[in-house]
Amino acid sequence: MEYSFINQTKFYKGKVRDVYTIADKYLVMVASDRISAFDTVLPKAIPFKGQVLNELAFDFLGKTKHIVKNWSIVSPFPTVTIGYKCEAHKIEVVVRGYLAGHSWREYQIGKREICGVHLPDGMLENQKFEKPIITPTTKADFGHDQDISKEEIIEQNIVSKIELENIYAKAYKLFEFGTEHAKKQGLILVDTKYEFGKLNDELCLMDEIHTPDSSRYFIENNYQKNLNKNLPQEQLSKEFVRQWLIANNFQGKENQKVPEMSEEWVAEISEKYIHLFEKISGEKFLKVSLTSKREFENKINSVIDGF
Repeated sequence: MEYSFINQTKFYKGKVRDVYTIADKYLVMVASDRISAFDTVLPKAIPFKGQVLNELAFDFLGKTKHIVKNWSIVSPFPTVTIGYKCEAHKIEVVVRGYLAGHSWREYQIGKREICGVHLPDGMLENQKFEKPIITPTTKADFGHDQDISKEEIIEQNIVSKIELENIYAKAYKLFEFGTEHAKKQGLILVDTKYEFGKLNDELCLMDEIHTPDSSRYFIENNYQKNLNKNLPQEQLSKEFVRQWLIANNFQGKENQKVPEMSEEWVAEISEKYIHLFEKISGEKFLKVSLTSKREFENKINSVIDGF
């Protein structure tokens, strides 16, 4: 559903978020229940997914403002965050503490260098790196993001060397914070994605952080046992959706068809997201139903009017 707000100057529909620009200064970011994987929006929405992502992200943004300035100001509704419009850097920064997901899939086919980072031979799937690594990607407006090295980012003048060093330093500190929080919840923060931009010439953290859509978590208690036995890790992330798609012959490649999503599977995904929220946050998830379009717009407009 598309809304209309006072002083609105632009609207952008992303894969899972709808972004409204207000007076060319603020953003109203509405987290929808759409779900995407392999850069593809899947055909059915997942109830309460938007609320899960927005509430987790807003909480983590609030808790990390001492590390780096971020775009968020207020969350007037469980699926909405209002914040500053930043000038986005055209890269995404992925911090990886473990060889999992995309990095493992690349490693498994023989690659020993990912985004300019050299990896040793003989590593196991989900094995911890000696120290976390950063594997950046380009941020594509359309289609697939592409792996890119730190050196290529500088050579192509996407981000200056000084700014990139600052981004890396802040990304590592955010990952350290996320790791410590996860440990308190009996979890391991495996990898996560950050997006940065600039606000008044100052580095600014954008979008969501440490959510199950942008991050991968393992259950800490079973990690070493599963690693020793070469068993899959019990994890809290969107990876279970990716694995279902892979098992049904879909990875977003040309001529591949998205498999049918049954109502039972949609309900199961929804319950998993709620479980992810409760495990990551340590709090009970309270379902909030959407109000009418008019009530929703009035609620958001009342906040915008106060800026």
